[in-house]
Amino acid sequence: MACDSPREPLLSGSSIPNPRMTPAGKDSDPVPLAESIFGKLHPSIKQVAVYLAIYLGLGTLSFYFVKDDFIGKKTNNLLDALYFCVVTMTTVGYGDLVPNSSAAKLLACLFVFTGMALVALIMSKAADYLAEKQEILLLKAMHRDSIGPSEVRKEAGTKKAKYKCLLAAGIIGVLMAIGTIFLHRVENLGLVDSFYCVCSTVTTLGYGDKSFSTSGGRLFAVVWIILSTLGLAQLFFYVAEVFTESRQRELVNWVLARKMTAVDLEAADIDSDGHVG
Repeated sequence: MACDSPREPLLSGSSIPNPRMTPAGKDSDPVPLAESIFGKLHPSIKQVAVYLAIYLGLGTLSFYFVKDDFIGKKTNNLLDALYFCVVTMTTVGYGDLVPNSSAAKLLACLFVFTGMALVALIMSKAADYLAEKQEILLLKAMHRDSIGPSEVRKEAGTKKAKYKCLLAAGIIGVLMAIGTIFLHRVENLGLVDSFYCVCSTVTTLGYGDKSFSTSGGRLFAVVWIILSTLGLAQLFFYVAEVFTESRQRELVNWVLARKMTAVDLEAADIDSDGHVG
């Protein structure tokens, strides 16, 4: 590592409070273990869900009011508006429904950028989770006396990310299989064409030569497109988390093996009175 010199202070001149002490100096609960995304629902997940519901609600109503300004394969007006909203947000853009007036085109431009911002918000929340998890482990390692090196090593050495990655891969595989079977049975596409449409949808390519054209198909697509596209993004996030685990273990092991030096004591002497409590 870049800072493995024995003279490099562990505290780096900054004060990090004891995780078992409150600002008033009283004992409190230790730093909590990093929780899984699939565990207790994080407030940020609730926030994203609310934004998603608002986006879909406003988008569906907006596109419904300009339903006559769209050309292409139509089924039910309200369902088509919701379907077009989802296809726009996920940037799949099949092209089976397209705006044909200035007002509809401007509305589509507004919602495509808003949808991309919503997807970016979801990814940023996932990145915040990963950064928070590593920060908690680092703090635990630096306060190993109050928490215990064995507990820190156990937390750092777990393979949660690997298991979550395998789980996400399994889920996206099941979603792709369901989509392929549905397109083959309901939309009457060949197996190859069905799988081709599924792949172009999940990866948000949306070539447009194959898509959902029936009422039942579009009702299914509203849910399936959101789950499959976000599921693939979640899989990529977990893959990135797997690669960061090895770096995380190296960092924790280095901190746990680091011996206290005079430089560390000098850095801990915040008030410069020559004494460290």
